[in-house]
Amino acid sequence: MKKENHIQQKMFQELSSKGIFDKVQSYGYSYLDKALERNVYPNDEALSNLTAFEHELQEESIGAIDVIAQLNDYGSPATVSQIGGRYFGFVNGSSVPTGMAAKQLATFWDQNSGMQVISPIASKLETVVQGWLRKLFNLPASTVAGFVSGTSSANLCGLAAARYRLLKRQGWDINNQGLNNAPPLRIVTGKHAHSTILKAISILGFGKDNIEWVDVDDQGRLVVDAIPELDSKTILILQAGNVNSGAFDPLDAACTKANDANAWVHVDGAFGLWAQAVDNLKHLTKGLEKANSWAVDGHKTLNTPYDCGIALCEDEDALVSALHMTGSYIIIGDERDGMFYTPEMSRRSRVIELWATIRYLGKSGINEMIYGFHERAAQFGREIVATEGFEVLNDVVMNQVIVACATDELTERVNLRIQELRECWVGGASWFGRKIIRVSICSWATTEDDITRSVKSFENALTECKK
Repeated sequence: MKKENHIQQKMFQELSSKGIFDKVQSYGYSYLDKALERNVYPNDEALSNLTAFEHELQEESIGAIDVIAQLNDYGSPATVSQIGGRYFGFVNGSSVPTGMAAKQLATFWDQNSGMQVISPIASKLETVVQGWLRKLFNLPASTVAGFVSGTSSANLCGLAAARYRLLKRQGWDINNQGLNNAPPLRIVTGKHAHSTILKAISILGFGKDNIEWVDVDDQGRLVVDAIPELDSKTILILQAGNVNSGAFDPLDAACTKANDANAWVHVDGAFGLWAQAVDNLKHLTKGLEKANSWAVDGHKTLNTPYDCGIALCEDEDALVSALHMTGSYIIIGDERDGMFYTPEMSRRSRVIELWATIRYLGKSGINEMIYGFHERAAQFGREIVATEGFEVLNDVVMNQVIVACATDELTERVNLRIQELRECWVGGASWFGRKIIRVSICSWATTEDDITRSVKSFENALTECKK
């Protein structure tokens, strides 16, 4: 029998000894012990020490323990503590412990969820979670789900399905005939559409210059009366959760208008779609079920580990046809083959931690956790308004708060100083021509004390900037 080569022998030994896995577990526990109270953003020393990774690739293999130790010693301090309760910079969720643990288990399984024959467990869980999502979001029974990396990909999938269906209705097969000489389609969306929508529009060949822009109100909501006359060649793109204000387009009225014209409706609901699963927030998503496709993240509002996006479509044939996969070597399963619902064939089984998170929380847990984000956002709004020198520019309807100081220059300086203090972390943006500080609350770990501590950091930053 042929002997294993040197590196093969070495890896067999590491696999059987479990030493590196024990070490990783120890490092991981140590990280979690500090994650909730450590500085939210890496300090200057940690950032400077990242130069430890700037070395030429050596010729020979080195010890596994040394590799893992380097990652821990220089990588861990340079991480952003998103899993804690005071990271508000982007709409980045924390990670429910059960989901985090499921991801660890799934790492050992290392499943490719492309086909049922490759991973029966992934196929089964995708089918189960698809059914759960239909009910949580109150979507049509025909709705199918594709489990992708995030809403950027989910938006792309939804709009690709729309392109396929609207062209097919006109006798044009985009897969075979391509875009050259294809019948024109219209894109209608609000002026506050997210950048991932613009990216998808560009990639799919619609062209950003061809967008028919619709005015928005002072909260960033699309104005229904400003929607142009729609027709069966139109894709209307709506938003469930403005990335700055958290405001929701009037989905019910807009969808009704589109349905009457036989237009396709896509809803970008990266974080806001989950409002449908919350008793006291579902008024924001009234009419959601009247759309044709939806995009949503698990790793934002649901607090699954990264990366976890979901493309939803009530027209299975349109989604599968738009993302088609063929090959003589492909083995079609008796149940779900996940590759037909996503752009990728090879794809990690992110549904495992999504299943675990939903299973753990249940309907009431999801309701309580997500409504908690709104409660903490409302608290932040109240406390920051009571702090001299700040104002809130939006109606706090879900988890977003827009904060500003007296001048744009002061707002930017205060934002930078808050980041430097590292007690919490927030980002900046522009809102109707004003510089703002964006506060995005979407971590299960955020407590009332975290909010008060963070507001105090805002106050300290403003005081320092006025000196």
